[in-house]
Amino acid sequence: MPPRPAVLTKRTLDKDLDKITHAEDVAKHVLRRLVAPGLGLIFVGLVMLFAGVYVFDRPGAMLVVAAAALAGYMAMNIGANDVTNNVGAAVGARAMTMGQALVIAAIFEVLGATVAGGEVVKTISANIVDAVQVPPVLLGWIMMAALMAAALWINLATWMNAPVSTTHAIVGAVIGAGISAVGPEPVNWRVMLEITSSWITSPLIGGLIAAGLLYLVKTLIIYRDDKVAAAQRWVPVLVAVMAGGFMAYMVLQLSPTGKFQSFTVLLIGIGIGLVSWLAARPLVLAQARALENRNNSLRTLFRLPLIGSAALLSFAHGANDVSNAVGPLSAIVHSVGIGGGGIGHPPLWVMLIGAFGISVGLLLFGPRLIRLVGEEITKLNPMRAYCVALSTAFTVIVASWLGLPVSTTHIAVGSVFGVGFFREWYTRHSKRRIAYIRRKAESFDIDEPEEPNIHETRRRYLVRRSHFMTIIAAWIVTVPVSAALAAMIYWVMFALFV
Repeated sequence: MPPRPAVLTKRTLDKDLDKITHAEDVAKHVLRRLVAPGLGLIFVGLVMLFAGVYVFDRPGAMLVVAAAALAGYMAMNIGANDVTNNVGAAVGARAMTMGQALVIAAIFEVLGATVAGGEVVKTISANIVDAVQVPPVLLGWIMMAALMAAALWINLATWMNAPVSTTHAIVGAVIGAGISAVGPEPVNWRVMLEITSSWITSPLIGGLIAAGLLYLVKTLIIYRDDKVAAAQRWVPVLVAVMAGGFMAYMVLQLSPTGKFQSFTVLLIGIGIGLVSWLAARPLVLAQARALENRNNSLRTLFRLPLIGSAALLSFAHGANDVSNAVGPLSAIVHSVGIGGGGIGHPPLWVMLIGAFGISVGLLLFGPRLIRLVGEEITKLNPMRAYCVALSTAFTVIVASWLGLPVSTTHIAVGSVFGVGFFREWYTRHSKRRIAYIRRKAESFDIDEPEEPNIHETRRRYLVRRSHFMTIIAAWIVTVPVSAALAAMIYWVMFALFV
């Protein structure tokens, strides 16, 4: 008998439609993951066109365009990896949404890089490897190899969720490529010693400042009987200190060297701080009117200073870490005779590539790591997050003023550790906190609560100690790995193109 013709039942049709729908969902998921890399490639292409406009028909134009593409790629990696430290605390403390954090960080990263990023760019481009002792042609290839090596290592580390420092990567890459090209003599080991010492001391300083700020917040606000009244008094002062310090730094960065005496700069900072205090006081008073005398009320009052400190930290990060992308590019531009004003003075278009590259990397790849930094490393509330952000910002600002390329990641983590260890100490030893708990217990006619055991204290109050060892390991590995990778890339480039 001939076979019976197949009958397309409703059940069969539904199965086929489900398969088609599933295939479409898979395709959308795959394409969605390719959107960010695709936009990143478009940005790199635009960077090459942008650089080509400035160097068209000039000697060494192709080298500069290729270096600009690598600088844009490096800047995106910095935005994806480092900028999360700036706003992660504010997002984790729920003081701002993810969208608000991305916009604020992108704007202030660009401002910091273009307005105040020149000093650290000089260190990366001219002071690690003495540009005077290296022929211009070799200097260009050294910086090309350093850019490529650092960008590749940071990209790999970010993909592996490894906490590496972009500053360590570029400094190690410049040293490795420089030694492979001309030997150890042109390397400025004194500058390297200063940079290395800042890598060690800056996390400690950030942790101490964060702990000190948290001590003030706890003593002056949290463990007062009338918390809201204390916050009304002191939150405007914290805003004033933040604004005054930031303005003093801006005056030092933007004014010609020696124009203002230190006392004059101090008076300017105090004046701006006073104006900020007058402006913040009515805002805080208005917010506090309907608040109850509880710790949760302080979250509302600390939202304004926390957002301000996150913006300040983004500015400081842009000023410091833009050098990791555009420092080598600046050296290449001047090595081929295109830039003006000396090798230590990067052209504005070079700074713009780094500034916008950092923001593009943040917008495309930053949200996942922002959640990691803000929510998974340690539990943050607005008061703790403010202390972390402000201490990190001031430490990075001072380093940028001195021209030292420090690791923002390590300072931020050092500040978090400082807050965590201080909370443990304060919980066990503070007489003010113990007296406050006793007064509360008496007012509610309950027994005094027992002290938590040591394991519970560690679980609740400390940042995970495992992160400390991970960061130290990444710190140790990044410099030699990026140096070795840069040396190999330089040898390959020299063999193929020189």
